[in-house]
Amino acid sequence: MEQYKYLIVGGGMAGDSAIKGIRKVDSKGRICIICAEADPPYDRPPLTKALWTGKKSLKAIWRKTPKRRVDLHLSCVAQKIDPSKKLVYDDKGDVYQYEKLLLTTGGTPRHLPNDLPEIMYYRTVEDYRKLRKLAEESIEFCVIGGGFIGSEIAAALTMEHKSVTMIFPESGICGRVFPEKLSHFLSSFYSKKGVKILPNTSVSSMEKRNDGIHVHIGVGQDLRFGAVIAGLGITPNTELAQNAGLKVENGIVVDRFLRTSDPDIFAAGDVANFENPHLNKRLRVEHEDNANVMGERAGRNMAGDLMMYDHLPFFYSDLFELGYEAVGELDSRLQTVVDWKEEFREGVLYYMDQGRIRGVLLWNVWDQVDSARELIAKKKVYKPNDLISLLPKPQLDA
Repeated sequence: MEQYKYLIVGGGMAGDSAIKGIRKVDSKGRICIICAEADPPYDRPPLTKALWTGKKSLKAIWRKTPKRRVDLHLSCVAQKIDPSKKLVYDDKGDVYQYEKLLLTTGGTPRHLPNDLPEIMYYRTVEDYRKLRKLAEESIEFCVIGGGFIGSEIAAALTMEHKSVTMIFPESGICGRVFPEKLSHFLSSFYSKKGVKILPNTSVSSMEKRNDGIHVHIGVGQDLRFGAVIAGLGITPNTELAQNAGLKVENGIVVDRFLRTSDPDIFAAGDVANFENPHLNKRLRVEHEDNANVMGERAGRNMAGDLMMYDHLPFFYSDLFELGYEAVGELDSRLQTVVDWKEEFREGVLYYMDQGRIRGVLLWNVWDQVDSARELIAKKKVYKPNDLISLLPKPQLDA
């Protein structure tokens, strides 16, 4: 049985960031990561962004985890936690003892009800390798889902000069996040780029035939593709925590210091349900900034440098030549106030609830995330006209 001061279950960005946090406080404590993937920790966003635009090579995505004095167990799945004895059991029959445990177990892609082994639920670097190989062939691609992953994958494949069809139940791309007019503009923009858009559409069934994958939509409509990629969001991996008796509710519930209901077990990243003081609500955030900042804070807290996690994460995307950064709560059901410099091309969108800013979408506007955070944190009541020209703020020279 191996004994560790710090044991991390999950080899993603949050787990790797936790090691950085630990090492800033404790340079000698023994650390172990149990990672279900065969690959060591890597940056996930380039899988749908920079690796397809040529801005980054596959070699550049790998994190430096092995160099940080850590035992890295790849292709290894933690199956059971015994909090009373501080033990973790894996699928290979090995047992680990810990002083502090961190769960960064991430999530599992949601699957279609009529699933096929050939459907790719895009999430990992291995998925990228498979899709890159498929992209070398002259085949037609179907992307199911019009959200964050679906919109990026469709753009990436189209820029590789592939025939792409998008199928999603909303009326426009990213319809759950963007207001209706912007969502419909984005669908039209994708159409002009060559993407076939099928909004307000659900998949009824699929089947694999000799000539490809047949996707059935509507009544009697049969579409044939060489490959189908689905981006339907994820379900947080909470089973390990739940079986250990930890509090689970839309993720693993943590306090302001990222501790679970067991004070020696922490959680961070996609799987963690945390309280955010700026929005006065609990959140579970599935984006890079949260994984990095929360992971590092969890590591520092585990090592004794205890501090509350009050960070308001941001996220970003690249959609052909368009791009955005966003912070806070983006929900198309909220009231939106739009401040366009050039309609649909450059501007700021404010998501409001009873006059207070809940989220900010910076559409082709850059270097304003901190300013947007400040506006949300003020909890001030605004009238719509108060928001016109409020951002962007001029940036001071470094």
